[in-house]
Amino acid sequence: MTSNHVPVTVAFQVAPGRGPDFPPWAWGMLNASAQQPGFPGGGVLVDGEAEWHVVHRFASEGTVRAWEDSTAQAQWAVQAADFARQTGHRSMRGSKVWLDSQTATPKTPTPPAKWKLWFVNMSAVFPPVLLFHLIILPYLGGLNPLVRTFLLCLCVTALVTWILMPQLQPFLKKWLYPPLQAFRGRYERGTA
Repeated sequence: MTSNHVPVTVAFQVAPGRGPDFPPWAWGMLNASAQQPGFPGGGVLVDGEAEWHVVHRFASEGTVRAWEDSTAQAQWAVQAADFARQTGHRSMRGSKVWLDSQTATPKTPTPPAKWKLWFVNMSAVFPPVLLFHLIILPYLGGLNPLVRTFLLCLCVTALVTWILMPQLQPFLKKWLYPPLQAFRGRYERGTA
């Protein structure tokens, strides 16, 4: 990247379960922007499961404005509205400025407190255990206690692993990892 290029990064929050829809859209939008004059390249980055970044490089600030004001860009933005929303936009003049601004590496987020993890696990495990005891165990009364316990563990771990935890994790993410939300806000504060 030469120093006269203007890098632009746009952050998107992708709706739960719609992650596979984002890369084809993002690469299609980058291909559309490549048709504009003054576009030397770009890429797609993922930060976690739901946050994505589209990085463009333009020859000048004028070509940035031309792309951002174009009808092609507006059409691509409308297409993304079904599965993602823009959460930030940042552009800087020259690669040195861009790289210098990225030197402050964020600290790795601290794990949630043990009591928060306990609460999430209890919230996921208690309902299926209760339902198993109320609905299914009366029909399994004649079985060996070892087999009944095995069936309970089998059913509950399957429900928790594939159904309940994938639903609870995105819902409780901000509560479990509040420092990550402060880190993600840097795009909104650092708009140039």
